Amino acid sequence: MAKVKERQKEQAKPSRPSPVVLNRQARHDYHILQSMEVGLALAGTEVKSIRAGRANLTEAFARAVNGEMWLHGAHIAQWPGAAHNNHEPMRPRKLLLHKQQIRELRQQVESKGLTLVPLKLYFKHHRAKIELALAKGKKAYDKRETIGKRDAERDMRQAMLRRR
Repeated sequence: MAKVKERQKEQAKPSRPSPVVLNRQARHDYHILQSMEVGLALAGTEVKSIRAGRANLTEAFARAVNGEMWLHGAHIAQWPGAAHNNHEPMRPRKLLLHKQQIRELRQQVESKGLTLVPLKLYFKHHRAKIELALAKGKKAYDKRETIGKRDAERDMRQAMLRRR
């Protein structure tokens, strides 16, 4: 009886959406100030390619144009099964935000010299979502400092494991 209840609890837990594509370079190149979940308008072949993990966000950024937010520089590979109905791999893709959110983000980008970078791309309830971050670029010495801290923490962990 207890095992049945445990299984029911496990099934009832909401699962976290696992990222399909990560932009690890963004955390290296930028200080992340704020992040938000944003919808993404895609074609059918793009969805299939993303589910297969054939996308890249490394050079991607978001920009407000004519009151709409667009994702530029994201590469989603063409789907091999679609012959002539395939999509353009580097086309700008529309981000789904409220107008007030677009205005606020555009103002922060223009006034403070910040940029909008995607951190990860995933599916939530069968809809494509992007975690979009408001970020400030790191200087070269900031990047070296981050690498140094990470190396020092790794060395400390290894020393503690050897000590046991």
